[in-house]
Amino acid sequence: MFDPSLTTIGSWLQLADPAITEMMARAGFDWLVVDLEHTATGIDRAAEAIRIGDLAGVPMFVRLSGHDPAQIKRVLDAGARGIIAPTVRSRAEAEALVEAAFYPPRGRRGVGLSRAQGFGLTFEAYRDGAARDVVVVAQIEDADGVRNLDEILAVDGITGFFVGPYDLSGSLGRPGEFDHPEVRSALDELDRHLEPGGPMAGIHVVEPDPARLAAAVERGYRFVAFSSDMLIFSHRTAELAEAVAEVRRDAR
Repeated sequence: MFDPSLTTIGSWLQLADPAITEMMARAGFDWLVVDLEHTATGIDRAAEAIRIGDLAGVPMFVRLSGHDPAQIKRVLDAGARGIIAPTVRSRAEAEALVEAAFYPPRGRRGVGLSRAQGFGLTFEAYRDGAARDVVVVAQIEDADGVRNLDEILAVDGITGFFVGPYDLSGSLGRPGEFDHPEVRSALDELDRHLEPGGPMAGIHVVEPDPARLAAAVERGYRFVAFSSDMLIFSHRTAELAEAVAEVRRDAR
């Protein structure tokens, strides 16, 4: 079960390799996100990752490549617990996401039988349960999203927001410069929504740094993604390679 009122810590699947997905699912994260925006991962691999997570009892989300209603329908039919939509800028975009994520009469999601519906055996249970509780998260990644966040969060069906720090800094002309005053100002404005009992607020702590993770939770973020399979692997590999190089130097 996933409870948006609780503080939870998950991670990002950029590689989405089945074996790595299983290792991540067994590692103790509260949830995992399959990334379709900044990766080459396709719908088949995403569906496989969702299945692996489900079998491990880990709620699975998908970060979409855009706002395509057809993609939303397919990942939810594959069994995703919810969606994270990139670069939501306005109330109208948030309303369109909700419309695509929910069955009529609340939305306009197409009704079909697939894995989420028990391969046709448990449609009614899905319709009356998980389909009513789809998690819809608006990713805030530019100045328009920051400015219109109150209107976005006012849309019925939007569970909360999620800060994309790299895209946000890039949209301000300062990619990766998180301490630049303009970027810092935008992040501080988002922090204004970090209140107990308020909407679910999420952020991606991209670097695998536990101190940054602790700082995000302390600031009040409740839906926190800690690094990714790719970054955990690449950072640890680099650390081990440096240790190997040191042993090699000492051996000479």
